[in-house]
Amino acid sequence: MNKQIKFYIALTALAIFGIVLMEYSKPKQVNWYASYAKHHKIPYGTYVFNEQLERLFNSTEIINFETPPYLNLSQTDTINGTYVFVNNSVQFGEAELDKLLDWTSKGNTLFIASEDFEDQLLDTLNLNTDIISIFEVEGDAFHFQLNNPNLDTTTVAFDRSRYVSHFNKIDTLETSIISTLKGYIFDEDTEDSVQIKTPATIIKQPFGDGTIVLSLFPEAFTNYFILNTPNQNYTAGLLSYIDDSKPIYLDNYYKSGKSFYTSPMYILLNNKALKWAYYIMLIGVVFYIIFEGKRKQRAIPIVKPLRNQTLDFTRTIANMYYEKGKHYDIAQHKIQHFLEYIRTHLHLSTTTIDDEFLRNLSARSNNSIEDTTQLFKTIEKFSKDTQLNNIQLERLNELIEIFKSNNSWKKKT
Repeated sequence: MNKQIKFYIALTALAIFGIVLMEYSKPKQVNWYASYAKHHKIPYGTYVFNEQLERLFNSTEIINFETPPYLNLSQTDTINGTYVFVNNSVQFGEAELDKLLDWTSKGNTLFIASEDFEDQLLDTLNLNTDIISIFEVEGDAFHFQLNNPNLDTTTVAFDRSRYVSHFNKIDTLETSIISTLKGYIFDEDTEDSVQIKTPATIIKQPFGDGTIVLSLFPEAFTNYFILNTPNQNYTAGLLSYIDDSKPIYLDNYYKSGKSFYTSPMYILLNNKALKWAYYIMLIGVVFYIIFEGKRKQRAIPIVKPLRNQTLDFTRTIANMYYEKGKHYDIAQHKIQHFLEYIRTHLHLSTTTIDDEFLRNLSARSNNSIEDTTQLFKTIEKFSKDTQLNNIQLERLNELIEIFKSNNSWKKKT
């Protein structure tokens, strides 16, 4: 590796180190995700709300539900009190909404804070909603005020929304307005700023023997809103509409944020030190692949398979017998090998050599009965004669090979 390559590698490593150092020293970005989960301390979590709820209603039973309300209300008839839903969007569905409304009509309170509501609920309560954009109002924030003079009616501001929903149609005989939107909007007809005509953002309406409270401003229950003074008084005023003589049921099912983290990568990437350790490890792996990938693989030697030397060994043993004149022993080995051939290839027993055996053997081997009989007469003769010469041994071998060749021809055809 020459000096120029080393210089570029060092320069690249220094640049990466500088980037990592700059990123590590940067302040952690604020997570503005609309979670509404009770354990989240991010701006749009509801950790402070749940904590203050337990402090304000310390003598009231507070129960957290992690399952759907339809299931909770179906399992028991002992649920009586206030059912609270807080999320950026709460959509029940027809069957579940009917279950909740039936439960409310029996003398309970349904408290829902959401940026929108399903049409079935609005039609049931004879309501309608609309939105006001931040570009329509003066200033860079929306302002809200409680209507009840017995509560703190200080106007509070919220500067994180691009639009706010409000009720533009209500049943004035049955509905009480809890909070309204304050401020001025631009009137296209007069081309001037006019005061907002007190659109309702939070209302209360009787339903059977119970009560329904609907809020189009769920941000009032978030950490960001409550921790900005004097907003906490506004949220406390909303909580005063909850009956503290009965249990409070908090919904943790309809939440945008997860109640627990299923991925271990969340813990790794949520910690700055662990996150950059993980990134550095990935960068190191990339460098390893780049530089180590250039190395050539060592040549793999060709290993020749072992030779089958059985035939060579057999030939050597046979030559040794032949050179020493042991023709009788060679003949006996040849005969035994031939009988084994008959047993394994022609499937005949060689225990008894009689006329029936010879007929069967000739039929199966494609040899004539005369040739088969002549072969076994020769075998019988050579089995008894211990003094064999070369010519006799070759004659025996020739007869056996001819017999086998006829059988091989039969198989091919």
